[in-house]
Amino acid sequence: MIMLMRKSTMKPYYELKNNDGSLMILKCVIIDDEPLALRLLEGFVDRVPFLHHIASYMDPLTALDQLTDDVQIIFLDIQMPGLTGLEFSKLITTEARIIFTTAYREYAFESYEVQALDYLLKPITYTTFLKAVTRAKTYFDKINKTINQLQKDERVIELPKPETQCNAYFFVKSDYKLIRVDFEDILYISGLKDYVRIYIKSSSRPIIALTTMKNINDKLPKENFMRVHRSYIIAINKIDNIERNRIRIGSELIPIAEINLKELLERVK
Repeated sequence: MIMLMRKSTMKPYYELKNNDGSLMILKCVIIDDEPLALRLLEGFVDRVPFLHHIASYMDPLTALDQLTDDVQIIFLDIQMPGLTGLEFSKLITTEARIIFTTAYREYAFESYEVQALDYLLKPITYTTFLKAVTRAKTYFDKINKTINQLQKDERVIELPKPETQCNAYFFVKSDYKLIRVDFEDILYISGLKDYVRIYIKSSSRPIIALTTMKNINDKLPKENFMRVHRSYIIAINKIDNIERNRIRIGSELIPIAEINLKELLERVK
C-alpha cells in the first residue's frame, strides 16, 4: 500500500484562549487511503483558525505507529484496506477523539459505539466539516474548563508534603469531595467518555471521577500499573490470569489491545 505522510507548515491566523489566557489549538491528523479525500480535508483544516494540521496518512498502520499523545482530533476514513477505521479506533491508546469520514451511511451507528465525536458522510462539504469541528472545539473547551476548575480546587486544599515522603496514593474529585485512592487498593481503572471508574479492593462500587485516563495514568507508578487498552489501566499485581487477549481480575475480563500484549507478557514473566 502507498503511504503518504505530509506535515503541514501553515500556521493558524487566530488562536483560541484557555481559561488561564494561554493559547489553545486543536492538533489533528488525517487518515484516508484516497489522495483526493486527503487533500480536500487538508484544505478544510487550513481554513479553520483553531485547527493545526500535524500530518496526513494513507496507511493506517503507519499512522498508528506514529500517533503522538498531543493530537486531539483524528479525521479517520472507515473503509480502508488492511485496517478499517473502526478497527483503528479500538487500537489507539491516546486521548485523541475521532471524527469519522466515510461514503457509507450504514457505519454511522458503529461509529458512535466507539465514542466518535462526529460522523461526516462523503462527499464532505466545508459547511458540514465546520459544524463538526465547531462541536469538537466546544467539547475540548468544556474539558479544559473542567480540568482547570479541578486543578484550582485541588490546589486550595492540597497540604504540603515532606520532600522525603514517597506518596503511595493520589486524590480524585468525586461527588464534590476529594477522595484518597491508595495505589495498593486499585484493581483496575476504566474510562467512560469524560469520566474514569476506579475499582478498588475495599469496595464493590467504583469511584467515579471527572478526569481523563491520561491524567490518571500519569499519576500511577509505571512499575506497578499498565494501560493495556485505550479504556483500561490495570494493576499488574492484581492479575489473576491472562487468556489470549483478555486479562482476568476477579470476575472482570479486561481486553488487551494487540499492540500492548507483548509488553504485558514481558512484564509478568
